[in-house]
Amino acid sequence: MQAEFKIVHEQLEKTATKVELNNLTNSIDTFAKQSETYMQAMLALGHKVDRLEQWILKVAEATGVKLAAWD
Repeated sequence: MQAEFKIVHEQLEKTATKVELNNLTNSIDTFAKQSETYMQAMLALGHKVDRLEQWILKVAEATGVKLAAWD
């Protein structure tokens, strides 16, 4: 019977505490928010680059400049 309790006790010692789980949850939440913010920034940057490319094409067309990169 003592051996069975020893096994259960060893398993309980390996189990995370509420504080550890809360810390892990908070870390994951923080990372998820940072990731979402980064993805939104990258999306906005992509749109900005698209607008600049369109502007460059219009300026090139208006000035008669041939752009090799857009062939």
